[in-house]
Amino acid sequence: MHELGLLRSVVTAVERAASDAGATVVEAVGLRVGTLSGAVPEALAGAWPIATAGSVLAGARLEVEEVPAAVWCPGCAAEQPVDRFYALTCPVCGTPAGDLVHGREFAVAWADLGDAPGHG
Repeated sequence: MHELGLLRSVVTAVERAASDAGATVVEAVGLRVGTLSGAVPEALAGAWPIATAGSVLAGARLEVEEVPAAVWCPGCAAEQPVDRFYALTCPVCGTPAGDLVHGREFAVAWADLGDAPGHG
């Protein structure tokens, strides 16, 4: 399951941010995950306790915000939502549209640092 590898990178990044902030506990982490990122939210939730075990994130809540996939359509001059099976054309007008503007995200959006100076 590649989600565990992805989450280990998240843990490393959040641990670094917590250390820089002087925090000893992380209460929650928010991820932005695109629907075309290859990461499955349910698998992320299942792997979270394993990835965080023994770290300052142990016991932290994981919140996943799914980012729907969208392409920029030059014909419509707008972003148009697409599913994972879109055929590089705008689903509204049929214009070729291969510029995926959302959907591949996998990023830490925020972390709630419990013992940061000035927190609480």
